Amino acid sequence: MKLFHGKGVYGAIAIGCVSVFKRQEASVRRTHITDAATELERVENAKSKALEQLSAIHEKALKEVGETHAQIFEIHMMMIEDDDYNDSIRSIIETQMVNAEYAVAVTSDNFAAMFSSMDDDYMQARSADVKDISNRIISCLSDGENSDSESDSRMIICSDDLAPSETVSFDKENVLAFVTAFGSSSSHTAILARNMNIPAVICVGEEFLNDISDGCMMIVDGHKGEVIIDPDEETVAAYTAKQQEDAHRKDLLQQLRGKDNITRDGTRINIFANISGVDGIGAILANDAGGIGLFRSEFLYLESDDYPTEEQQFTAYRKVLESMAGKKVIIRTLDIGADKQIDYFGLEHEDNPAMGFRAVRICLERPEVFRTQLRALYRASVFGELGIMFPMITSVNEVAECPAMCDMVKRELSEEGMPFSDKVEVGIMIETPAAAIISDRLAPMVDFFSVGTNDLTQYTLACDRQNSKIERFVDTHHEAVLRLIEMAAVNAHANNVWIGICGELAADTSLTERFLRMRIDELSVSAPFVLPIREKVRSIDLS
Repeated sequence: MKLFHGKGVYGAIAIGCVSVFKRQEASVRRTHITDAATELERVENAKSKALEQLSAIHEKALKEVGETHAQIFEIHMMMIEDDDYNDSIRSIIETQMVNAEYAVAVTSDNFAAMFSSMDDDYMQARSADVKDISNRIISCLSDGENSDSESDSRMIICSDDLAPSETVSFDKENVLAFVTAFGSSSSHTAILARNMNIPAVICVGEEFLNDISDGCMMIVDGHKGEVIIDPDEETVAAYTAKQQEDAHRKDLLQQLRGKDNITRDGTRINIFANISGVDGIGAILANDAGGIGLFRSEFLYLESDDYPTEEQQFTAYRKVLESMAGKKVIIRTLDIGADKQIDYFGLEHEDNPAMGFRAVRICLERPEVFRTQLRALYRASVFGELGIMFPMITSVNEVAECPAMCDMVKRELSEEGMPFSDKVEVGIMIETPAAAIISDRLAPMVDFFSVGTNDLTQYTLACDRQNSKIERFVDTHHEAVLRLIEMAAVNAHANNVWIGICGELAADTSLTERFLRMRIDELSVSAPFVLPIREKVRSIDLS
């Protein structure tokens, strides 16, 4: 029996036999050629075949993980047509007079290295996407089939890493879990595994590959990020019991559907859910959330190769408001920068982007982008109960500018005869110590506060949450963080403003009672945590 530690991607337990995923990689050799035109034609033919394969995978992903996460394969198709990528292949063939396979492989290595050298985790994870499309083209050049095969029995899929297309290509009904030696929690593969509801552990280390073989027994604990190879009978029995406990707990939680979020002494709280795209609405409704406490609008920008138009945004906002059928929907305005970079914004490199040009700062400096989003939001407001909140607030002046822009947009829409609701709530995120400390001055200017505990923690403790080297210094229960939240709550209620928490701490049941005693009015969590938080709330007596 051998234990490996990694990062849990989806919290569940799997017990079963291993299937070691072996991709069919063609051996690429450098070969001198005499006809560059023929090689370039081979590349074009291979690209066409690769695009056909990706189109089929995209259709499969749409059914299994939804539109937002299936768009990675649209991005892959765009990457295949990328001018810089293709110029590199063409240049290598023509200047070095080498075969197409070699030119694609060298281009792949160069582009992957470029992404890997970038500062933020998201862009580093794009290295795998370049390798994925390149391997597909090379396979097509070799007249091979890319390894989009499906297992015919339920297995734990183990590999060095998995490309997004490989992850989706498996029949999820036959996959017990995914385990990879490498990978990133921000990679598309990890995101897809979460959305396929498949237990997964990544980054267990290269040594892991030497200890696995087809058919060996394995336990995958997605909760703890642990993998046990060849477990003894006692360990299997213990984890089987844990599996049964998980299943029983899920059944019990379902009995809470439709029940009130009310403590034993009668205190009521709203339990909402966070969402990163329109396709997440199904999970929110399935988990009986009372509304959406955080719609991350930046994903409309991240998933586009140009600024999304007013109509594109209006369509997305209208869809989510209509789907929620009158339940409150709070949409956060554009929050990019820091770990979320978008090429077409042309943001300059910053040594410390977490404290740089990001979020509301970009909106106030680029009013044309801000205005477009606000117009779309207010136009959509007639289709449901909308709240708009502004991120990364640090000053009274910033808060004053945001409603002023809203007023200007409403005047424009009125003049154009465009309908909008006059009941839109406007709020701000409390995610900097500055905002919490001056919350007594900010509260009279807004309708609500929403505490972003992830950023509030990193700014309060001076700990970059993207830096794994200082993870042990990041104390999410630090008294300073909790005091800042309580300070904001006191000042909110003193000014008849409601306050919620939309960061990860909202789902921490060990803090639920303390938040209720602070008089937090709303907790917004990932959809699977709605019912566990409801269970915790209903067990508390504040009297």
